[in-house]
Amino acid sequence: MRVILAAVDFSPVSDAVVAQAAALAAALRGSLYLVHVAAPDPDFVGYGAGPSSVRHSVASELRDTHRRLQDLSAGLRDGGLDCTALLVQGSTPETLIDEADRLDADLIVLGSHGHGILRRALLGSVSEHVLHHARRPLLIVPTPRAA
Repeated sequence: MRVILAAVDFSPVSDAVVAQAAALAAALRGSLYLVHVAAPDPDFVGYGAGPSSVRHSVASELRDTHRRLQDLSAGLRDGGLDCTALLVQGSTPETLIDEADRLDADLIVLGSHGHGILRRALLGSVSEHVLHHARRPLLIVPTPRAA
């Protein structure tokens, strides 16, 4: 196992996902890719790329997310881990699967947010979608329980 992809969404479970993935990568002397999937650019009927205010807001959010992801990756590299941060846009489950395929990842690590059955039935679940469609092993890290 040489290449591990960890899905980072900066939710409470992200710390546990990164910790598990980093521990595995370190133990196996592998490479870790921290992947954050940002929402695709919004479509506006009748507009080219959307109103200027929306473009600036989206760009600002992407810059902040990119900086946070780079900082997280740099901290792991400072600890001796081969770590790369990737910020990509698209539909989260499909983009994670595509990135895992592109990187030829040996393992995908992602978190489960522990949403209830009704929400999962109505909205679906990223981890559930990846579980059913990825052609690679998957480690799902549960949301840490409150003390």
